[in-house]
Amino acid sequence: MDTNAPDTFVLEKTFADLGLRAEVLDGLTKRGFKHPTRIQAALIPAALQGKDVLGQAKTGTGKTAAFGLPLLQMLNPEAGFSALVLVPTRELAIQVAKELQELGRFAKVSTVAVYGGQPIQKQLPLLEKRPPIIVGTPGRVMDLAERNLLPFHEFRFAILDEVDRMLDIGFRDDIRKILGKLKKVPQTIFVSATISPDIEKLARSYMKDPEKIVTFEKSLTVSQVKQSYFAVERWDKKRLLLHLLKKENPGLAVVFCRTKRAVDDVAEYLNKHKFDAMAMHGDMYQKKRDQVMGKLREGDLKVLVASDLAARGLDVDDITHVVNYDMPEDPEVYIHRIGRTARAGREGVAWSFVAPDQGELLTNIEMLANVEIPTKEYDDFKPGPVPSDVVAMREHEAKRKEEAQSARNRIAGPEVPVPAEAVDASMFPDGIVPTALPGRRLGGRVRTSRR
Repeated sequence: MDTNAPDTFVLEKTFADLGLRAEVLDGLTKRGFKHPTRIQAALIPAALQGKDVLGQAKTGTGKTAAFGLPLLQMLNPEAGFSALVLVPTRELAIQVAKELQELGRFAKVSTVAVYGGQPIQKQLPLLEKRPPIIVGTPGRVMDLAERNLLPFHEFRFAILDEVDRMLDIGFRDDIRKILGKLKKVPQTIFVSATISPDIEKLARSYMKDPEKIVTFEKSLTVSQVKQSYFAVERWDKKRLLLHLLKKENPGLAVVFCRTKRAVDDVAEYLNKHKFDAMAMHGDMYQKKRDQVMGKLREGDLKVLVASDLAARGLDVDDITHVVNYDMPEDPEVYIHRIGRTARAGREGVAWSFVAPDQGELLTNIEMLANVEIPTKEYDDFKPGPVPSDVVAMREHEAKRKEEAQSARNRIAGPEVPVPAEAVDASMFPDGIVPTALPGRRLGGRVRTSRR
């Protein structure tokens, strides 16, 4: 089914209208939810009917609750391992498990996250309690199964969250192995921001008559986040970031950089200028990442500088500002980033640093989010001098272009006036009859059979 209405919520329905029982509804009420989003309104009834579902909706439209609420409704808290939720990263595993745990508080259906980077010994005591829902990354799930700690034959539900990201990261083979070892006919749900033919082919090979649900609502985060961008040269971005942090004094800002090196570089620069900042990226040990997350949740950190993969699933309610220090190539990543703020019903702020050659990236984001992002500038911020290496590169490029133009002029030769009698509009383009050979010929050789 396709739902083309642009509104995010289905205001004519409540979650009670979807067939959810009281204990599950209590969890929603506690979180302040009343009306379902369009993906939730379409997917929840289908899942409750026992159907396999292939669901597509934009990032930030509540897909976790869309597949999580039916699980909380259908699972017996005492039944043990019942549902396996696969996600692409450890941060997202933590976030999804936390959300399901909170939603299932009154239904008493427990959820445990398992992921790489944390010693298995820490996860064993939780697995020994046989929680009904396991949320995990493919690598750790396979590891636990090979150690006979996760009995695949007991799972009756299989959920794949953010399938597009899992395929991007390279989990295709792991997904096939896991789904192939599950119970012969588990109820299977795939959810993704995009569904390529490749994803659909993979999904249908493990599904029975799936219902495909595609919705086109706006992301919840787009309407709650005040977005703006700054036109800035690349060499001025550090100074501009420092200026904004000092001037706006955000409660907690997350600064997104494209590379691990840039993450470390920006964090070091802020610390050097007496700003409390910490880095987080994929090369850090899990213990260090946990320390950073601890400081975040305790409110002891002013600025977190992070890569996209490391911040995937970052679930901290008090983030007030998101800074796109490096613009993402993928517009979906932008939506993920700004979704780190505007939590728990609060508004958030998103700033983007756009270099002169990145206008197309900004346009693609605006098209996906269906908003026009306004430009912003501060009169008291003065751009710094152009770096010497950039000056040298520009001079070299200008000289190269000048030499190339001179060479073209020499080859073309002086312009020859065309006599009036050479004009014949009926036979030649523009009526100009050529009077000499062209100024430049290919000068190539024709390959023949002769030696």
